[in-house]
Amino acid sequence: MTRHPAPAADRRTVLRAAGGLAALPLAGCLGDRGNDGTADGADGEEDDSDDDAGAPSDDGADVEHAVERVAEGFENPWGLAFLPGDGRLLVTERPGRLSLVDPEDGSRSAVEGVPEVHAAGQGGLLDVAVHPAYPDDARVYLTYAATNDAGESATHVGTGRLSLADPDAPALDGFEAVHVAGPFVDSEIHFGSRATFGPDGALFVTVGDRRDTDFGPEHVSQDRSNELGSTLRLTPDGDAHPDNPFVDDPGARDAIYSYGHRNPQAMAVRPETEAVWQCEHGEEDGDEINVVERGGNYGWPIATEACRYGTDDPLAPAHDERDDVTAPVHYWRCGTEGFPPSGALFYEGDAFPEWRGDLFAGTLASQYLGRFTVEGAGPGDATVTERDPLLADRGWRVRALAVEPGTGRLYVAVDDGDAPVVRIVPE
Repeated sequence: MTRHPAPAADRRTVLRAAGGLAALPLAGCLGDRGNDGTADGADGEEDDSDDDAGAPSDDGADVEHAVERVAEGFENPWGLAFLPGDGRLLVTERPGRLSLVDPEDGSRSAVEGVPEVHAAGQGGLLDVAVHPAYPDDARVYLTYAATNDAGESATHVGTGRLSLADPDAPALDGFEAVHVAGPFVDSEIHFGSRATFGPDGALFVTVGDRRDTDFGPEHVSQDRSNELGSTLRLTPDGDAHPDNPFVDDPGARDAIYSYGHRNPQAMAVRPETEAVWQCEHGEEDGDEINVVERGGNYGWPIATEACRYGTDDPLAPAHDERDDVTAPVHYWRCGTEGFPPSGALFYEGDAFPEWRGDLFAGTLASQYLGRFTVEGAGPGDATVTERDPLLADRGWRVRALAVEPGTGRLYVAVDDGDAPVVRIVPE
């Protein structure tokens, strides 16, 4: 896993990944399950081993690629979504702005009609998703932090119809909140907030545990009477999906699809299996990659590979020490410096055929773009192997990813106060 310094050439920088060379240690190591264990430093927000030794020559390590700056000057961009059939890119910024960007010339227009957000801590305007039937159904979905009259905050899901009638003034018409992940709490972190549509047209949304530090069986992530620390499955109108696992349980919220999560900030559907995958922040390390199943309990905080912050002490038993939780398919155990994740996708584009089927996930504190090869369906039989990092020499916190329809170019949003959106293209 050799990293090569790359000379700048105007807006393009050539990066060559050299497969078969001696591995350079990464922030992460092999876990006991044969998967790299992940962590989230002080929440990743808080701020591998020789896994390429003997790797097959076709693992995608020898792909030559370049990095192009698409647009600049974003303030903590958080979400990316292309408009199908249009070619332009929606970009959210955490202070509360939504832009429509032309990838060809980098020009952008502010989208009006965005809701008022609670831009504090890790909150603000977060993810963006486009209705799968766009443009026939022009709804655009936003996740964001907002407050109640008491000043407490919650993860919100809202939608409005994108109007492009005035090319110089795009707008979200009739925007309204369609779901609030209750309860509101006095916290400004762990909103989760990734949103993606599944193959059945349902909208999946992650919700963090809002940093509940009662690390016992009564923790909010283990309590299905609230929606914290969970994956929600909603209809496009924001209602609980009627086929959710707990709709007949009077002690559980109807919208919950899975629970026992800490702070999932990356989510993608694997086309090969149509399964939902997530990347989740751990405590002191303990970051995870999970295959999310209907009704699954993913353990937090009664099972984890993490340690308590500032110590080498396990916070709880490991997942494989309990038979009532679902173990991650990949993790970064305590002491590895972890992989605080944000943004993920399975690559299926034409620009890089060697990477088709690979999982890409950004990491915040570790500052690179991770690429993982995947074998098996999971969660019981999936093998996930981390390959050479991308963008590892930039010092960039990688926040969000998207693939451009048609071209297959890979777009990346960098998390910073004055940040670019870049794309990875064939060289």
